[in-house]
Amino acid sequence: MSGRLEGKVAVVTGAASGIGRGTVELFVREGAKVVGADLQDDKGARMAEELGDAFRYIRCDVTDEAQVKAAIDLAASAFGKLDILFNNAGTGGALENIENVTGESFDSVMHLHVLAALYGIKHALPHMKANGGSIISTASIAGMQNGFGPILYSVAKAGIIHMTKLAAVQAAPFRVRVNCICPGLIATPIFGTSMGMARQVADTTVKAIAEASGSSQPIPRGGLPSDIAEAALYLGSDGSSFVTGQALAVEGGITLGPSGTAAASAFAPIAVAMGIDLEAIAAMTPETN
Repeated sequence: MSGRLEGKVAVVTGAASGIGRGTVELFVREGAKVVGADLQDDKGARMAEELGDAFRYIRCDVTDEAQVKAAIDLAASAFGKLDILFNNAGTGGALENIENVTGESFDSVMHLHVLAALYGIKHALPHMKANGGSIISTASIAGMQNGFGPILYSVAKAGIIHMTKLAAVQAAPFRVRVNCICPGLIATPIFGTSMGMARQVADTTVKAIAEASGSSQPIPRGGLPSDIAEAALYLGSDGSSFVTGQALAVEGGITLGPSGTAAASAFAPIAVAMGIDLEAIAAMTPETN
């Protein structure tokens, strides 16, 4: 039985860990050839050894347009075409309230998330116009409603959601679908890095996140990178050929709380499990009456 991505070629950014790595591995198992772009060269090299001829690693800073273009062009030169782009690279951002935001911090977060995704869409579309394709970006439930993340991160993810809709309309005549995925509390290092942890330290918090988040949402288990990878597989496959401009929430039902207030408190047990100062959490959690 052939895989759901048999014969397809994909580019995944942020490919060396977390959601990106889980997606690369699933795409390869389902028959795709994949270019993985990241800055974690040691992890990328190990992935190349493990995945063999179906995978190419390229060092890529997604805030540099030329490097994004190079990663996309590598897929076409190495594997002959491009069918799927997954704009996944990003980080959680600093815990700031609106009074502490600076122009510099705003520009940094928007560049990493919104502009990087725009670069991907811009340079993937010419490769897809002849035969169609699928462009996917990682947004977040933080971009859908209040209470799920730092302010700049949340604004950036809202930008990705709206940019997805605009790009979907422009790309549709070429049979190119543009969608985004809005993860909930997923057990990856990004939660730790958003709390100011070094990457190596954040890597060790993943188990605590998974255990703590399971008690904070209707589906009583922690979200996993594989949950997002499965969503990306659906959006990248021909099974989603009539789906475009959508923000697919993969979040265990956590957004179903009234106005998000119940869900906002989900950060508290996770913070306790990770030994994080709850005052930092309170700064980004809305007060309720």
